[in-house]
Amino acid sequence: MTYLHQFIYGIYPYIALAIFLFGSLARFEREQYTWKSDSSQMLHTGNLRTGNILFHLGILGLFFGHLVGLLTPVIVWDTLGITHSFKQMIAMVAGGIFGTLCMVGLLILLHRRFSDARISAVTKTGDKVLLLWIFITLGLGLSTIFESANHSDGHMMVLLMTWAQHIVTFKGDAAEFIVAAPLLFKLHLFMGLSLFVIFPFTRLVHVWSGFASVTYISRAWQLVRPR
Repeated sequence: MTYLHQFIYGIYPYIALAIFLFGSLARFEREQYTWKSDSSQMLHTGNLRTGNILFHLGILGLFFGHLVGLLTPVIVWDTLGITHSFKQMIAMVAGGIFGTLCMVGLLILLHRRFSDARISAVTKTGDKVLLLWIFITLGLGLSTIFESANHSDGHMMVLLMTWAQHIVTFKGDAAEFIVAAPLLFKLHLFMGLSLFVIFPFTRLVHVWSGFASVTYISRAWQLVRPR
């Protein structure tokens, strides 16, 4: 295991998560007026609704799929009687479906952002980089489906799960589990981790507000009285 591998997959995840958390907090504290998704709907609606729905449906499915798939302990799947090969097949099918939805939606949004002169003019450089970064990360993720087909026994999936679980439990040997992982998986992991780094500096911060919207369920009724 090289020092570079140990840094990227053993240390860099903590750097990325620290920037993600503290950067978001600093952004909210110091620049609340920039805490928004910068919608361009007023400039041109077009196929925005279709692209938005497909993109968000796909990316939310991928997010929660990765969350459950990587962080659920292996013993839970074994207790439920779900074999590693079957779990990998489910992950490949679900990832393919949600990944395709997300990619189609993203392509629509990219075309809209870059082909419309008015929208392109008001789009920040950072947001253009963000969309392209997500595009590359998503493309790598979809490509791993074909690579996963070469590891149908689920062993590589278990190694990736172990890596993720050792990262979140602060175990220093996490990087050792993916030394032999195919380069495609490693590139996808690096690009995905880097999304957490650029998160606080882009429109992605509005994701926090999306998750926080569940508090509306318990919020007291707003009373409006006429004069």
